[in-house]
Amino acid sequence: MNDKVSGILFDKHDNELIRIVNDVLEGKSSYKHARRFYYPYFHSHGIKEMIETRGLRIAYAVVHLLSSLEVGGVDERINALRLLRNEVIDTAEGPMPKNTARVLLQIMKDLVRVHGDYHKQLQLAHDFRMAASGKPRIIRRQLKRYHLLEMPEDWNQIAFDDHVHDVNTKGRKSSTHLIMDAWIKGIQRLRVIHYNFIEPRFAAELLEAAKVLKIDIRIGIEFYARFRDKYAQLIWVPRGFNDAQAFLCFLAEPAVMKIMEAGRKVSAYQQECVSVLFEKFNESHRPEINRIYEIELPPIDEKEFLAYVGIGQKSRLHLAKFIHDRMLKVLQGETDRLKEEFASASPERRDAITQWIESMNTLDIESVIEEYLAPEKNPGIRYPQMVDDGPDIPELLQLSPFEILRRLAQLHSGYRVTLNLTDLKAGDVVELLYDCQGMITRLEIFNLKDYAAGKTAQIAEISRLQEAINDGSPIHLKQIIREIIEDLREPGTSANAQQIDKLIAILYDIDILRSYYAGKPLKSRIGSDSTGRSPKVHGMGLAIKETLPRRTQRQIVLDCRTNIRETIPIRIDAYKYTIDIPHESAGPFDNILSGLARILPVFNRLKVMRRQGWQVQATSTRMVRSGNIVTLGGAQKKIVNGLYLKTPESPKRRRGLKWIYLNSKLKNALKVVIGFIPAFLTFALTKDWWVLAYLGAFIWFGITGLRNILQSVLGGGGFRRSPLLNWNDYVSWTRITDSLLFTGFSVPLLDYVVKTVILDRGFGITTETSPILLYTFMALANGIYLSGHNIFRGLPRGAVYGNFFRSILSIPVAVILNAGIGGILTMSHTAGVNDILQKWAAIISKAASDFVAGFIEGTADRYKNIRMRLRDYKNKFRELLDIYAQLELLYPDVESFKILECASDGNRKANAEARDLEKIVMIHAMDMLYFWMYQPRSRVAFSQFLRTLSVDERHILVSSQFTLQRHREISQMFIDGILGINFPRPLSFYLSRYEEYLEQIKHLVFSEEFGEVYTGGALPPN
Repeated sequence: MNDKVSGILFDKHDNELIRIVNDVLEGKSSYKHARRFYYPYFHSHGIKEMIETRGLRIAYAVVHLLSSLEVGGVDERINALRLLRNEVIDTAEGPMPKNTARVLLQIMKDLVRVHGDYHKQLQLAHDFRMAASGKPRIIRRQLKRYHLLEMPEDWNQIAFDDHVHDVNTKGRKSSTHLIMDAWIKGIQRLRVIHYNFIEPRFAAELLEAAKVLKIDIRIGIEFYARFRDKYAQLIWVPRGFNDAQAFLCFLAEPAVMKIMEAGRKVSAYQQECVSVLFEKFNESHRPEINRIYEIELPPIDEKEFLAYVGIGQKSRLHLAKFIHDRMLKVLQGETDRLKEEFASASPERRDAITQWIESMNTLDIESVIEEYLAPEKNPGIRYPQMVDDGPDIPELLQLSPFEILRRLAQLHSGYRVTLNLTDLKAGDVVELLYDCQGMITRLEIFNLKDYAAGKTAQIAEISRLQEAINDGSPIHLKQIIREIIEDLREPGTSANAQQIDKLIAILYDIDILRSYYAGKPLKSRIGSDSTGRSPKVHGMGLAIKETLPRRTQRQIVLDCRTNIRETIPIRIDAYKYTIDIPHESAGPFDNILSGLARILPVFNRLKVMRRQGWQVQATSTRMVRSGNIVTLGGAQKKIVNGLYLKTPESPKRRRGLKWIYLNSKLKNALKVVIGFIPAFLTFALTKDWWVLAYLGAFIWFGITGLRNILQSVLGGGGFRRSPLLNWNDYVSWTRITDSLLFTGFSVPLLDYVVKTVILDRGFGITTETSPILLYTFMALANGIYLSGHNIFRGLPRGAVYGNFFRSILSIPVAVILNAGIGGILTMSHTAGVNDILQKWAAIISKAASDFVAGFIEGTADRYKNIRMRLRDYKNKFRELLDIYAQLELLYPDVESFKILECASDGNRKANAEARDLEKIVMIHAMDMLYFWMYQPRSRVAFSQFLRTLSVDERHILVSSQFTLQRHREISQMFIDGILGINFPRPLSFYLSRYEEYLEQIKHLVFSEEFGEVYTGGALPPN
């Protein structure tokens, strides 16, 4: 495929990334060491950067998440998820790090899925590398491409799904994969439903995966309770556990295990129906489908079906999707055969072939199969949702809702119970709420699957009932129950006299019903019921529109018009709140701010970190015509099975390849050329002095380039950078080319339109008549232009405002430069000083603006890098404290900072465990060594971080660094493959730099600046 790809498209790094991904997929990669115990402890910004690219690490993690659906891969999937968080979520760059991480994960998932299509992989690899830059326009384009809504970077959106399924029931995705996809969609709260029981190992994976990605997870177990002539579905959600271990201990209690075992019997009974249905389809329905659709669908194989179900609970949905896949393969084979016949067929036969393929392409196979699996098509089969009085009915299916909930309430755990409203009417809900005596705490007021199937006609009335119960008004509640009774008495209604009598009895006992929910409102739950198997139903996730960015709200309107997503008729009120968190005083700048704040209170805003969130009004959920809940997942409105006589082409995508996938070096060169042309033409056509006419554009571009370099050097390290880094290691050449592209178009704007046409010819403003006005208007024009192209590029609002006001700050600088240059020219007796200054006015204004910008943006980059390094150090130290806590348990009689010395004592008990923990401490120390030597502003950040620690914490931190003196042990760790086979470079770096690093750390700690002397002692070399 490579020879077919034009040489001007893509980069060699794209091909390298594909090679890495494919090697991992095909088992050729030497990346096996990532499965080892120690690898997750290495930091993504640490020493492993020396041996592996970021693309490799992300590829490995995603590959194993997508390919490990079997039970045995649980630990591996969790480790892969941790690596994903470390490599993507915690380290994404740019002004949109969270959204950048979402895009990177989604692209990498696609890159893995299209394995075998090299050209498609090449496009995705290039997309991945471009998105890794974090540029807002690129990220937003990719979000739109994947139908992902942009989420706020504060990650405070109200996005949820209260009813989803994973592979352990009837879903398609493993628990870890489900959690990862939920995070990609922006979901903050998730409730995963299991049927009748839950295996502890499945619960452990869900809880651990959710903890890794900080998603609020709830596990619900759905029970079928006998209610009149049907089953009511009750979702029990145990609550009140501090962590996953506490929940697993709860599941291990004898009373809980007894209920789980009863639930397993129910599941076995329900799955038996699927086996009977399987046989009935092969015997009766398959021949009928073959006759109607003129195909030869062979009998479906039971072993293949069971393999397809995997570890889940086989269901009618599994069977329908399995048959759907087999039928689609047969249709595709028949289509291929008809394509060959088409060339030599008669005109009449060609018309018949065309009509058959077109009808099969739009055939809703899923609905066809569901029809053959419906109860009315199989009268002799017992369906799980149909009440039966047979002798083999499990005990749990014979219990009423109250009896089941009473047993669950005896388990001594906090809990919530949600009533699934599928196939229930308002009268049924009144009865169930009354009979269960307040133990039902939630109503699943909206289910997307039922909504798609048209089963939500009763929801409006149930919603009114819920509001009446929460209002506590007996008048309102009495009115609604009377309306329900009257509806049941209407002619033509399948009235149940027993139910009417029961509702009348409740009417007389309405005060008891009210008392069940006095002080604890009956809340709502909204879920998609997503399994990831049906394209006709909206996928996982819902969100409250008002909690999303305004740009996203506008996008939702467009998406709803094109049926990409949908706003459901439910409204939930949410109110925004703001919290101001004071910054800790960490340097002279903060002291200056404090002084200014005493004079001007407005400076108090700079001393706080503002956080915004949303408070959801739980009892405000109601059904309205125009709701504010939007779906995060899409649905396929038009059925297309991919059957074509002639495969349709997509010329629009091909036309877009030439720029989007252009080689990066060529693209950067074109940016410079495109920006240079208007700059050069402006100077060449408007200046009569050859210096400006031919060199003006070069001078202009030189100022822009120097400003970017100044900004990068100031932000990255300045004059106190690591000796291992050169000044140009901090420079982003892509950012420079972007600046040169846009600065080129500012030349005709500032030099000709503003300075010459408007100010000089229009108002007579020059450097001679009014230099202050001249530079003021030019600065304002430049500020407007900068802000305009910042908005076009999708930069954050802060950058837009900052670039406007930095132009204003450049006015006095430009005036001073103008006066200084004029003074020098006057002193040198140069003729026509004012004329010269007028010609150079645009360049002087540009130089002043870029000078100010270089320092302001460089300072901003400096603080950003310091914040990133502080975050890295804090994360490392938190992990280090966890290790020390484990060592404390092994050596309770030893001071914390001397524990490592004891761990080296071969005579101590628990030595093996201590040695493992000691190796982890060494890993943390090597990462901190790498931070110090390679990461921008790490030394400043370390000094600031050290000041925040107590004396004991400082001792622990420093003693951990002196484990680097054990060079023999650490060298052996590298040789043993702790970082794989490419260890020579990091090993050489460690051996050559650790002594220098420890000397600098000692000097820093012993300095009088900290007021404490480190007395813990250095560990002797081994």
